Amino acid sequence: MTLEQLRIFVAVAEREHVTRAASDLNLTQSATSAAVAALEARYAARLFDRVGRGIVLTDAGRVFLVEAKAVLARAAAAELVLADLAGLKVGSLGLAASQTVGNYWLPRIIHEFRAAYPGLAVTLTMGNTQTVAANVHQGAASLGFVEGPVTDPLLESSVVAMDEMVLVVPVGHPWASAKATEIDLMDASWVLRESGSGTRSILTDILAAQGLNLGDIQIALELPSNEAVRAAVEAGAGVTVMSRLVAAKALQTGTLTAAAYPVPERPFTMLRHKERYRTAAEREFIRLVEGAA
Repeated sequence: MTLEQLRIFVAVAEREHVTRAASDLNLTQSATSAAVAALEARYAARLFDRVGRGIVLTDAGRVFLVEAKAVLARAAAAELVLADLAGLKVGSLGLAASQTVGNYWLPRIIHEFRAAYPGLAVTLTMGNTQTVAANVHQGAASLGFVEGPVTDPLLESSVVAMDEMVLVVPVGHPWASAKATEIDLMDASWVLRESGSGTRSILTDILAAQGLNLGDIQIALELPSNEAVRAAVEAGAGVTVMSRLVAAKALQTGTLTAAAYPVPERPFTMLRHKERYRTAAEREFIRLVEGAA
């Protein structure tokens, strides 16, 4: 068993698709299939079931995936220690971020870091708050940046910025000119992010403060990205709560209006694993993040 075989297996398992995994790894489909087949033959274990034209993990494959990810994370950690000895001249830094902070706040800091240390490669994976926390916990990312609450006891968290939130409505909506006291949150259709999203949790908190929950409001759509939610609201599908960073352009052009309803700010939070080695690259990136606060 080699690290390359593990890397290929994990890529195929996460995508449940050999061709897509091969493309993302810059390998041929035959080489990717051969690596998985070699693992299955060597240990006489079926890792995938071929269902129709697709593949799904078997029970053995799901168990092995956890261990394979752990091995790759440890190998990456060892590589980081060695790269650290090069004094920020070579190496890599893995980041994970939820959508708002990753798309609208973090890119400027990544650019500043890369300009200062061109020999260091930076990778950024995106997901919702729960996914980012899991990536940091498992070692797939050195640092995570999220908007939602995280309760993992192995993760150290620190607030690095505050994000202004707004209740946005489409052109012509009655709330566009209403006073805050005239807005009843149950009297509208809502467009929401998916479960696990930090943006969704803000609305959940607002409702809870009024003794309500998501079951008390009319949910028209649940969508997997900020941009999809914004577009749906612009099209008149409903109203939503989102970051002013996401809504800024639409507010400027007049395709959305910020209702006069008070929405609390939320923190952008940085996550790191308490027990993992902190590299020089990680320390320098943290310094830039703290300077941007």
